[in-house]
Amino acid sequence: MIEHANQVPRGSTVQADVCVVGAGAAGIPLALSLAGKGLSVLLLEAGERSQDPKAQAHYEGEVADERMHSPLHRYRLRGLGGSTSLWGGRCMPYDPIDFEERPWVPHSGWPISYEGLLPYYARANTWAEAGRFAYDARQALSDAPPLFAGFESDIVRTHGLERFSCPTDFGRRYRRRLEVAPDVRVLTGAHCTGVRLDAAGTQVRALDVATLEGNRFQVSARAVVLASGGLETARLLLHSTDVVPQGVGNQFDVVGRYYQCHIAGNVGTLTIHGPVANVRHGYEVAPDGVYCRRRIAIDAAQQHRHGLLNAVARLHFPKITDPAHRSGVLSGLFLARSLISYEYGKRLRDSQPTPPEVLARHVFNVVRDPFDTARFLTHWLRKRTFAQRKFPSVILSNRTNRFSLEVQSEQQPLASSRVLLARDADALGMRRLKVDWRYCRADIESVARTLDLVAAELERTGVGRFEYDADRLEEDLMRYGAYGGHHIGTARMGTQPKTSVVDADCKVHSVANLYVAGSAVFPTSSQANPTLTIVALSLRLADRLTQRLQPRRAAAEEVFA
Repeated sequence: MIEHANQVPRGSTVQADVCVVGAGAAGIPLALSLAGKGLSVLLLEAGERSQDPKAQAHYEGEVADERMHSPLHRYRLRGLGGSTSLWGGRCMPYDPIDFEERPWVPHSGWPISYEGLLPYYARANTWAEAGRFAYDARQALSDAPPLFAGFESDIVRTHGLERFSCPTDFGRRYRRRLEVAPDVRVLTGAHCTGVRLDAAGTQVRALDVATLEGNRFQVSARAVVLASGGLETARLLLHSTDVVPQGVGNQFDVVGRYYQCHIAGNVGTLTIHGPVANVRHGYEVAPDGVYCRRRIAIDAAQQHRHGLLNAVARLHFPKITDPAHRSGVLSGLFLARSLISYEYGKRLRDSQPTPPEVLARHVFNVVRDPFDTARFLTHWLRKRTFAQRKFPSVILSNRTNRFSLEVQSEQQPLASSRVLLARDADALGMRRLKVDWRYCRADIESVARTLDLVAAELERTGVGRFEYDADRLEEDLMRYGAYGGHHIGTARMGTQPKTSVVDADCKVHSVANLYVAGSAVFPTSSQANPTLTIVALSLRLADRLTQRLQPRRAAAEEVFA
């Protein structure tokens, strides 16, 4: 059942076994996985509809350095489905090495294992509509040739895949299931404004809920799950200070710290020798109809040997803003950058105004290459605009075997990289966030050593050549600051309350019935986009809650599974 929170009587208390705050990639799979388990589930969503502009304004906040981090109302959405309404659909699991405690990565190590999460990854793939859980090209693609013909290396791996969701908007895709589930009640327009603990500070007594129209009520539940994203979860915990002055779960000043995104950028020039047929560039379609793409990575044993952060690289076209690429398609995208959504158009914008002569060269590229531009537009309309499973991104024909490398790397968790409360409050009385995202020199140096290994192996095998300007690497990686909407680590998982917020079951250490779902609990950020792991951890949490709240039923289901 889905209804508006204004229909709840003012001043009343809504009862449920489980209350989930946030209906996005974490909250919707969690709530629906609890359906049919003999539990009453309440799902609170602040937005009244997908991409709700009135609710969206409550995401606005401050950024310590605007060059390093996007405005806080970007890359995340309030509304049923949350930020899955705008994601690109890239799905990748984290790697086994990501869960290890690595001596060269301070504050690394998860209290759970890759093997323990693996069954939930397979289920998460289904929720995300990303096809089979198969992320190795040798198994996932039929008779797949290598990324580079003749390239064999025990150091650089090129058979890893990323798979792409439709991309699935969880709000649209699962709305009907939420409507008909008899034990799931969804309240839209329901802004959670406070977590109220009992006098001892060890149990959630109630949640404060408000609507933009002025209705206010409370929720009482046996278990509460905050699934409102890596930034908003920290904001809610820090803002709730009536019993614990530092904020809920923040006795040791960990909430909001260790904030991570990804280190990312286009770097260098890669030249592959021989004909263009030697390179598997672009997207391939798996037998299940899912778009897949190869990526380059350093073998885990070599990461250990060289003390590297986990990173991947993808083949990418030259820098779009430079008309020297002579591509009408790329110049057309650059000229139309103001019409492209912020999330993707940001990387088409230079920090300085574009000189008239550069604009003229872009126009000339479009004029001199009309047929290629027309073919691209036809393909884009057919395979992207009007397709149910959309072509993931712009890919140009490989005519020269020359590419840049699109790098995406994890960063070291830093206690100084954090989100905290600003002085200003929103219309509902909640203090806004201030983000102070930071990286360190070791992050850049790790990417450099990774690229050096790739270059050395390409030269050793005679397959190609990779060159980059080491002196400009940091500038290339930090040109747009923190990468995208990957908000990670603000309520991190661990075994020690002094260095983490939640335990291995995602329960806040100091509060018996409060849990966190989503990327806020990730101790490290891996090389991968977080969505698939968000869904997997939420499905795991649903099993844990069933075992705790309905132990007899959970035991019976395990016996008959």
